[in-house]
Amino acid sequence: MTKNSYFRIDAGGLVLTIRASPKASRNALLGVMETPEGPALKVAVTAPPDKGKANAALIDLMAKTFGVSKSSITLVAGETDRHKILRIGGNADELKTIAQRWMGS
Repeated sequence: MTKNSYFRIDAGGLVLTIRASPKASRNALLGVMETPEGPALKVAVTAPPDKGKANAALIDLMAKTFGVSKSSITLVAGETDRHKILRIGGNADELKTIAQRWMGS
């Protein structure tokens, strides 16, 4: 990832750094925030962090946001952590355009 970006494009698609907030009042993308690991897209999901429920809700929300199937999203890192890395497969240019909306660039 670049120092000031929460996403990058690689051969597999779009790679996102996520800061997950389970047990929220609503499912939502809340914007980009600074974390100790660097910039991340803060994402709230209503599901609890129990037996993968929050991860499944996160993948479902990201699939809807990016207009891709859930099967095209891979949790690369952070299965049991709030800090997660997701890879979204698909058209890199289209995915990058959607991701840039959340940075305001």
